[in-house]
Amino acid sequence: MDKPICSQKAPYVADVEEGKTYYYCTCGKSEKQPFCDGAHKGSAFTAKAWTAEKTGKAYFCGCRASKNDPLCDGAHKEL
Repeated sequence: MDKPICSQKAPYVADVEEGKTYYYCTCGKSEKQPFCDGAHKGSAFTAKAWTAEKTGKAYFCGCRASKNDPLCDGAHKEL
C-alpha cells in the first residue's frame, strides 16, 4: 500500500485537550479513526503526532488529501 485510504469524505470531529498529544492515522486503515491503532504495520505509513493548542473540538481529515494534515482543509469537497 503506497497511497492512504480515504476512510470518509468528511472530517472527523474529536474533543481534544490543550497540551495533549494525539496520534493521527495516516494510512486510513485504523478501526479507531481518526486516530492510529497500528493498522499501518508492515507498510511505509506511521502515525502522525499532533498536540492540541487548546481544549475544544478538532476537525481531523478523513479523506487523507488535506494539505494541512492532520486537520481538515476541505480537500474532500474536490474528491
